[in-house]
Formats: sequence, C-alpha cells, structure tokens
Amino acid sequence: MCAHVLIAEDDEMQAELLRRYLEHDGHSITIVHNGQAAIDEVRRRQPDLLVLDVMMPEVDGMHVCRVLREESDLPVLMLTALSSEDDLLLGLETGADDYLTKPYSPRELSARVRTLLRRVRRENPDDHVLRVGPITVDPLRREVTAGGKLVECTPGEFEILAAMAAQPERVFSRSQLLERTGSYDKLSTERVVDGHIMNLRRKVEPDPRRPVHLLTVFGVGYKLTDRHAP
Repeated sequence: MCAHVLIAEDDEMQAELLRRYLEHDGHSITIVHNGQAAIDEVRRRQPDLLVLDVMMPEVDGMHVCRVLREESDLPVLMLTALSSEDDLLLGLETGADDYLTKPYSPRELSARVRTLLRRVRRENPDDHVLRVGPITVDPLRREVTAGGKLVECTPGEFEILAAMAAQPERVFSRSQLLERTGSYDKLSTERVVDGHIMNLRRKVEPDPRRPVHLLTVFGVGYKLTDRHAP
C-alpha cells in the first residue's frame, strides 16, 4: 500500500528517522519543518497522509489542522508532547484522525500510518488511482490519462508508468524499470526502457522534447514528478 506521506516535524533528526521507517514500508516521503510549509505543501501536492507535529515554529500543528480541515479530508496523524486528556481531545477536535504522544516507537507510527491508509481507502474506493500532476494511472482498470485525456499504453509502458506513479520523485534505474516490465531476460537490454520512456513522453508530456514530468536523472535513470510543471 504505497502512498505519498508528508512529514511536518521541526526536529530534523526525528524527521529523518520517520522517513527511513516509512520509506522502508514503500511510501514516498516529503519533509517540511514548519507549519506554514506544511499547509503550502499539502495545497501544492495533495499527499495521501500528513504526519503532523504539534509544536512547530511559525504556525503550530493545531492551526495547520484547522486550516486543512476547511479545505480537504486529508488523513492527519498528529504527534504531540502534550499528554493531558484535554490536549489530546483538542487535537482530535481540530480534525486529527489519530495521534501519538512523544516519545513514541517509529514502528508503532508505521502501523498507525498503515491503519489510517487502509481506513481511508475503504471509504474511498477510487483512491487506488495514482496521480502525479496531470497524469493518472489506474492499476485496476489499467488506464492512463494525461490532462484528462485517455492515453493508450503498451503493457511495458503501463508497468513502467505505474511503478513510477506509485513513488513520485523516486529515481529508478533502467534495470529496476526493466524488471517492472517482466522482460528482464537475456534478450532484453536496458535500452528497452529508453524506448518506453520516449514513447511515454510522446503520450503524457505537453512537449515531449522538453519533458516536465517524466525526467531523466543523468547517470542514474528516470523519475516521475510534478515539481517542474508550469
């Protein structure tokens, strides 16, 4: 159950620890270190879940939760050093879906994240659709759209795009993408991936000669992003 998780935590060491645990579970992670940055990032990228520290500079987690609850149903897991019942109830009343009191086990946090994601996806069955900017990939229907228009993909192209859409911003090597196509044998080479990427750019990019979503990471491979979108 891969998801894009936003971590809003001003303690950089704690944020990196959470990143390692959640990436190990297959999630893609973005980290911000203050409340206003959390609000801006949610509005810009629409993550699947927010892990939100209460005590942050500029704008605290309670305010972040109030603002976001007026705009979306984004699942929020709140982290708090405040342990009184009133503090915890206040966190839930502002719109948090669950909370953990510091200090907490990163393994318990990983389990809470999985539970929240399962709950949300049961309530919203269309959430299996992967979205990266104007590109959507529906693994169940095996459909791709770009800018709202249906795109026809070969099986190899679809598997590559689905793998990248499940983990936006992750850089995949050519060999990793070749494995996703099921064609990793003696007769296949990593150049096959380059051909698939070229074809996909023709189908999903506004200008295939100047890609803004399906990007080359020179010397490594490729990644799918919406960060460079106009």
